[in-house]
Amino acid sequence: MPVTLCCNQQFKTQRDLYQFLSDCQQVSCEKKQAQIISISLEVDAVDPLAILHEMDELGQLSFYLEKQDLSEKTNFSDDKVAIAAINSVAQFQTDNSQRFEEVKAFIQDILANTIMAGASDIPFSGPHFFCSFSFSDHPSEQACGGFAAATVFLPSWQVSYRKNRSTIVANVAIDAQTCLTSTVEMLWKNLQKIKAVKYKLINPILHNSNWLKHHPVAGTKTFQNAVCSALESIRADHFDKIVLAHAVDVVSPLPFHRIFSLNNLRTQYPDCYIFSTTNAQGQHFIGASPERLVSVQNHQLLTDALAGSAPRGNTTCEDARLANILLHSSKELHEHQVVIDFIIHQLAQLGLEPSCLPLRLLQLSNIQHLHTPIRAVVPSEIHLLDVVAALHPTPAVAGRPREITCEHIRRYEPFERSLYAAPIGWVNHRGEGEFAVGIRSALIDGCTARLFAGAGIVAGSAPERELAEVQLKLQALLTALV
Repeated sequence: MPVTLCCNQQFKTQRDLYQFLSDCQQVSCEKKQAQIISISLEVDAVDPLAILHEMDELGQLSFYLEKQDLSEKTNFSDDKVAIAAINSVAQFQTDNSQRFEEVKAFIQDILANTIMAGASDIPFSGPHFFCSFSFSDHPSEQACGGFAAATVFLPSWQVSYRKNRSTIVANVAIDAQTCLTSTVEMLWKNLQKIKAVKYKLINPILHNSNWLKHHPVAGTKTFQNAVCSALESIRADHFDKIVLAHAVDVVSPLPFHRIFSLNNLRTQYPDCYIFSTTNAQGQHFIGASPERLVSVQNHQLLTDALAGSAPRGNTTCEDARLANILLHSSKELHEHQVVIDFIIHQLAQLGLEPSCLPLRLLQLSNIQHLHTPIRAVVPSEIHLLDVVAALHPTPAVAGRPREITCEHIRRYEPFERSLYAAPIGWVNHRGEGEFAVGIRSALIDGCTARLFAGAGIVAGSAPERELAEVQLKLQALLTALV
């Protein structure tokens, strides 16, 4: 991706920053085109969620993603990588069916007029683009819950944590009319504000469950009837798997607090992706997802086949028994294999040569899943968003065949999925990035939160067991919302 790389200047004074931006303004005048200036600085460790808490304002776009870092143990929340994006210097939304291509084109256009400076060789340096996609681009689901079929933005401020260090990225647009004095003052003031945030959100805050009122969007009988209808279609060979979701509206007398809810989620589900994205209307989509859609770093692609579930046991013995049943269940293994076959096929269609790691269990606090990591080498000509478009939605959240099951999902589910079960993630200027699948999630709007969870339906599924599974998955958000 074309990016102009300038010096590794550290900008120790406002004068340094002013002079550099003055040079960039001259470039903008010569090109007769506004330039995005992306400045990266390495600082002492800060908690990106605390920064988001300090700097987030109503009406701004924002994004948060936290995950477990398996490469090295650290002292921050045990072993975490976290990134927060605040406000936007450039953004794009679309409801068109070619949304992935349009987002990719937007990113490339911005990078063509980007000047990068500061520390360029540290983790999370340089411009990152934060993306959310709705589950479907079908007209009935466009702009659902205030979120478009695709949203991407380059933040004004990006703060990340990895290996006990943090990276701050400031992005600012400069053209011939930009007042450099006020721009430098604003950048300097916010930079000092970020550096001054030394605290970490430690103590989870729990809601008094008696305050919350639960209202299923559709009754549990509706969900069980949908499962029965789906099983009839499976017997008729219309499809061999479909994922059906259940939704519950939770109402609080006080507005839900996204930051404290995220803090609860990362405390309760440290092995999950903790994510949040916010639109300009102040609506938040948050969750704790166990499922990675895809990550690419140094041309190495990693994705997950995650399907087949069982509860955790109350004792070590019971837990081992349930795990053994899951590992030997023909129904659960078939559901899992459907996802593996799909991912392998889609990656092969892109010209990749994927390989599967051994089957394992992903054990979370309240549920355990069959999990098969899948790897591949990605050449430079294949963009990360090409992979996202090829994989979404996988049979783990839709079914197989994909087009047919998506049509049936719209018929069976009496609500719109919005960002539920869709890609949430980021792409950087090198084309690297990471996307999680937005499951175990909630759409928060003031005092109301709509919670989503789904279950895979295959031959051998039973309506009462699938209902119990989605109710178990809903607990991930119910116990964390505040």
